[in-house]
Amino acid sequence: MLDDELLVQVKATALNRADLLQKRGLYPPPQGESSIMGLEMSGVVEKAGANTSGWRRGDRVFALLPGGGYAERVSIPAGMAMRIPDHFSFEEAAAVPEVFLTAYLNLFELGGLKPDHTVLIHAGASGVGTAAIQLVREAGATSIVTAGSEEKRNTCISLGASSAIDYKAGPFAPDVLAATGGKGVDIILDFLGSSYWEQNMEALAIDGRLIVLATMGGNIVKDVDLGFMLRRRLQLIGSSLRSRSRADKIRLTAGFAAFALPLFEQGRLKPVIDSVWEWEKVNEAHQHMEKNRNTGKIILRVEQ
Repeated sequence: MLDDELLVQVKATALNRADLLQKRGLYPPPQGESSIMGLEMSGVVEKAGANTSGWRRGDRVFALLPGGGYAERVSIPAGMAMRIPDHFSFEEAAAVPEVFLTAYLNLFELGGLKPDHTVLIHAGASGVGTAAIQLVREAGATSIVTAGSEEKRNTCISLGASSAIDYKAGPFAPDVLAATGGKGVDIILDFLGSSYWEQNMEALAIDGRLIVLATMGGNIVKDVDLGFMLRRRLQLIGSSLRSRSRADKIRLTAGFAAFALPLFEQGRLKPVIDSVWEWEKVNEAHQHMEKNRNTGKIILRVEQ
């Protein structure tokens, strides 16, 4: 533990698809970081470093991590710690950092979200999806989502999405264009990659931004029409939060906390929790995520 860090006893953590990839040896942690899985946590400060300010033993905190969330204790930069709202449980707090910071980064910093924008959010009922819907709503903008079940689509609508498209029923681009009066959307948050490339291009408005967060549907796009992108002034942005520097994450956390913590306190933003598992059941929880059964976050409770 460094002088600018907090030592935190972990009370809860949450699953992310990165955990499933790391478990299979496909997504190693950044160099020098913990090899233990877990990209976020909530807990109680056990010790505050000499160069930290405003924190003391017993404070309830939650934070984004480069790894180590499944551990009993973790050290974090004090600048990445956020104070848990008084009415939040540890489980609720653990459901926030990774997905809300990811959504905030991609919508506001990379996407340039404005109140008159429309955003297409794929996997709308996922952790990032449910966070993004709420952030879009609070920014005064409009969101359209894709989701594979009626239950998931209803959840997205209840969180503020203007419409929810069943991607299993056929191409989604015609429905996006119909919902936007033929204009298309200003921002797309995409997790599929190549399998959605053509439809995403069709669904973007002039000056639109396609932000790729994952490539679950494939990495390679063949026969890309760069002329189409030029004519419509489209932007393709690749995004990864885990690999960003500590300084960048501290800056991002500060901006997010200033925007979002008051909204959590007011109940305007809320974490969406699918289920809570005891940490001894982590393999069963992973299987639940692998089967794509969850709406929102899957939480691991750490009893100590």
